[in-house]
Amino acid sequence: MAPTVADVRSVCEELWPSGDAEAWDVPGLVTGDPHAEVRRIRLAVDATLDTVDEAIAAHADLLLAHHPLLLRGVTSVAEDRPKGAVVARLVRAGCALLSAHTNADIVETGTSAVLAERLGIVDARPVVASARAGRGLGRVGELAEPTTLGRLARLLADLLPPTASGVRVAGDYEHAVRRVAVCAGAGDSLLAEPAVLASDVYVTSDLRHHPAAEARESARVAGGPALVDVSHWAAEWLWLEVAAGELRDRLPGVEVAVSDLRTDPWDFTVLQ
Repeated sequence: MAPTVADVRSVCEELWPSGDAEAWDVPGLVTGDPHAEVRRIRLAVDATLDTVDEAIAAHADLLLAHHPLLLRGVTSVAEDRPKGAVVARLVRAGCALLSAHTNADIVETGTSAVLAERLGIVDARPVVASARAGRGLGRVGELAEPTTLGRLARLLADLLPPTASGVRVAGDYEHAVRRVAVCAGAGDSLLAEPAVLASDVYVTSDLRHHPAAEARESARVAGGPALVDVSHWAAEWLWLEVAAGELRDRLPGVEVAVSDLRTDPWDFTVLQ
């Protein structure tokens, strides 16, 4: 007998406890019948019209998205609105939607931990530790061999799936790098953390003009890291295959696949 949506939700709760999510976050079951059977699961960073259509075409019974579809206030799910169109397509197809967001960021095999491991960071620890040992936001540690900022940026460009925005860097190409802090996803809230300030470089996404500019000016006065800004989607996409493997281990007989559709919002860049 196939597991149900409720069973999958319980497994996800074991892997990524919703109680550990940030207070503003809303992970969990978004749509779907808890009693429906699940034989195929699809994973994506975002529940978009394209990833939903892909999941439906693959006959998935459940789409696990990293980002919650209804994170902010929604007053309508009419089908002439994007969130309404997504919900309607899922409901009609009988495909449940479940999200694991900041509760999946902080675990030992979460988004930042995967990025740190792929970069070759040794003995990575949280930038901001949570109550549970080994868990928390971001990761920081040292590379097995020192490198330069330029080479690290090149490694990231080769490691991450390609996007229009590529890899943006603030700092000297030959800047020596040994200690690296990372936060997969939007990470400007960690710019002032002691572990970040003590690093040679901070790798994250969605760095806005003013926080990034202030961080670079502060580094000139009091020391601080170079900055590397990568695609939010690309950095978190690396985690999906790890999450899929954990689901396969706990749900034998269920087909679990990762979407490689790009949900980064940008299509092309014009260089000046």
